[in-house]
Amino acid sequence: MSIIICPGIHEPELTESFKVELLDLVSHGAIAPNYANILVYPGKDVLVLSALHILEFLRDRLTGSLKSPIIFISFSAGVVGAIGAAHLWQLLGGRVKAFIAIDGWGVPLQGNFPIHRMSHDYFTHWSSCLLGCGQNNFYAEPAVDHLSIWKSPQTVQGCWVDSSIEIIPPKGRLTAAEFLLMLLKRYEAN
Repeated sequence: MSIIICPGIHEPELTESFKVELLDLVSHGAIAPNYANILVYPGKDVLVLSALHILEFLRDRLTGSLKSPIIFISFSAGVVGAIGAAHLWQLLGGRVKAFIAIDGWGVPLQGNFPIHRMSHDYFTHWSSCLLGCGQNNFYAEPAVDHLSIWKSPQTVQGCWVDSSIEIIPPKGRLTAAEFLLMLLKRYEAN
């Protein structure tokens, strides 16, 4: 399994911070050590919007691994390119196990794979879900600034929302990092 990180338009140090946190989650979160090959799409500026550039990166890095399932984790403007790349990957015969959009405000999300949204505040969560969100989503409560949920998900408190039943499930309060770990464990088991 591979995890593909598609950052937005921001300083690379923020994505490095996110990757370090993700590696910590995978290694200390009771997930099998060989579970994830974590790749960071290196595109900058407007290239994060390009599904074709992300697909080219995937084909280069995952040569011969088309059938190996992948999870997309994308942020902000990177959600635009990542959702297109996920659909293109499937058209080529690849398997998208899940798509996680972090603060992809205003980006329509549809697909025949599980989709999850994580938002830095309730308004972003609510208004983004109008454009597609799937089940099991997260929003920061109290609200944080846009970059905090990417830079330091371990410090962002919030609510887990299962949109299929329109209520916050028991134990709905957790950190953004705990929510990500919950999703990764779920997809490791499937």
